[in-house]
Amino acid sequence: MEATSAPRHVRPAVPEENPDSLPFSSHLRGADLLNQPMLNKGTAFTEGERDRLGLHGLLPPHVETLDEQVVRAFEAFQRKGDDLERHIFLRALQDTNEVLFYRLLLDHLEEMIPIVYTPVVAQACQQFSHIYRRPRGLYIPYPLREWIPSLLQDRPFDEVSVIVVTDGERILGIGDQGAGGLGIPIGKLALYSLIGGIRPDRTLPVVLDVGTNNPERLRDPEYLGWRHERVTGREYLDLVDRFVRAVQHELPNVLLQWEDFAAGNARAILSRYRNRMLTFNDDIQGTGAVVLATVLSALRLSRSRLEDQEFVLLGAGSAAIGVADFLLAAFSAHGVPEAAARRHLWLVNRGGLVHSGRSDLIPEQRAYAQPEDRVTSWARTAQGRIELDEVVARAGGTVLIGLSTVGGAFTEAIAQEMGARVRRPVILPLSNPTANSEASPEDLLRWTDGRALIATGSPYLPVHFRGSVVPIAQCNNVYIFPAIGLGAVASRASRVTDGMLLAAAKALAELSPTAEGRGAPLLPPLRELPVVAQEIAVVVGLEAQRAGVAPGAAPAELRRKVAAAQWRPAYPDFSAHA
Repeated sequence: MEATSAPRHVRPAVPEENPDSLPFSSHLRGADLLNQPMLNKGTAFTEGERDRLGLHGLLPPHVETLDEQVVRAFEAFQRKGDDLERHIFLRALQDTNEVLFYRLLLDHLEEMIPIVYTPVVAQACQQFSHIYRRPRGLYIPYPLREWIPSLLQDRPFDEVSVIVVTDGERILGIGDQGAGGLGIPIGKLALYSLIGGIRPDRTLPVVLDVGTNNPERLRDPEYLGWRHERVTGREYLDLVDRFVRAVQHELPNVLLQWEDFAAGNARAILSRYRNRMLTFNDDIQGTGAVVLATVLSALRLSRSRLEDQEFVLLGAGSAAIGVADFLLAAFSAHGVPEAAARRHLWLVNRGGLVHSGRSDLIPEQRAYAQPEDRVTSWARTAQGRIELDEVVARAGGTVLIGLSTVGGAFTEAIAQEMGARVRRPVILPLSNPTANSEASPEDLLRWTDGRALIATGSPYLPVHFRGSVVPIAQCNNVYIFPAIGLGAVASRASRVTDGMLLAAAKALAELSPTAEGRGAPLLPPLRELPVVAQEIAVVVGLEAQRAGVAPGAAPAELRRKVAAAQWRPAYPDFSAHA
């Protein structure tokens, strides 16, 4: 249904003060102050602050420290009966007291990240309309496409450093969730703040609601999105272009991250805008960078050379193509010509091996198609497909990467085939959520006599194998995108280049435990992520300078800028704003 009048918007006055200072703190009092998540201290308001700000009577009389509040909040978190309820609890806390929310996450990082993001965010997106409580972010429904500038002007905060936008079509491994896909940008931006230190009030989650083709969402009487089949083609691209133009006009220096767009749109959108603004696609580039870092870490541990590997990728969507792109770049950095490097990359999707004889390939896939004359003698199904097990065996796969969302696709026979040929096979079942993982780490270790080097997309507990405890790294984009954001913001970059992402991947590999010969896991523990992000951000900023997309600064100065740009959850002192 088309709207008939433009939405009204009233912009609050912008305080003439440092943009990092607290918004509107000079005039908010009482309940109005308590209703501002970035300013609310709850029971931590001091007696003096309660006197000056009209808070007596609105709060229990005891004054708590932030540490005491964290203890109480964690007790409430633990009382929740399941992970979705824990996610709902955290979102409610985020909507009432952001400092406490982030401090709770920071103090319990390894436990909280899977709840606030993968894998639980998948359930949250599926149930988005049923668990919706308070507005967060920006909805841009197709019927209001002509008023996108007005919608963007109604954003909660004037200063925005990072936008994460989705159209909800390809959410993790669960597909089209329509407006419920907003859960992904909300979760991603929470990690930008938690790990990258981007101020929460400088982030903006956005969903381009162009409808949904998910019959469950359309039949759901509680679904909150635009009830319409997905808009496609020229109309869809026009909406995206309107959105980008509005962002460029309103927020010309913002970092715009594209998230969970379908393969047919993701690369086209990235290609259209990547040289016109500060933007990147996390599924294509972030995934490629973190997988490359994991592979480099594994090869260091196994003392193997990149140019000796045969990479088999299960999946040929935007994420898999992004991984192939970064592997190709790594081969190039090792002096391997592009044509020769492509012969080491074997992509398999639902149609079997991607090869030149197939007529169903999109251009991005065709770029990685193996020549058909290389595989003429390989076994095929009755439908003419060359399946994964045949590819692993005949190509001599040494590194197996799962980006298929097909749970259990890595079978015992495939793992044993790799283990029989390679001393330390690298097997990365990366699909999310956990139910879609191509294999469990426990099975992979058992099938390879404990020799497989493993990282997963979803979090797994350490595996007890033959008297040893084997930690399992989570090969998650959270290692990359918060650092990219921090590095881009701190260095004042105008573009995100492939070189910046490649530098991030190499830096992450150097920060992994394998760099010190400590063995598994292949990536740093999640609890070290804020420090890891700072180190990667410096490398990203230096590469931005080298590429000429950021103003020059000495390494020590850039490091100071990165440190200064990192927000940390601590309560403001209102005595200076009274």
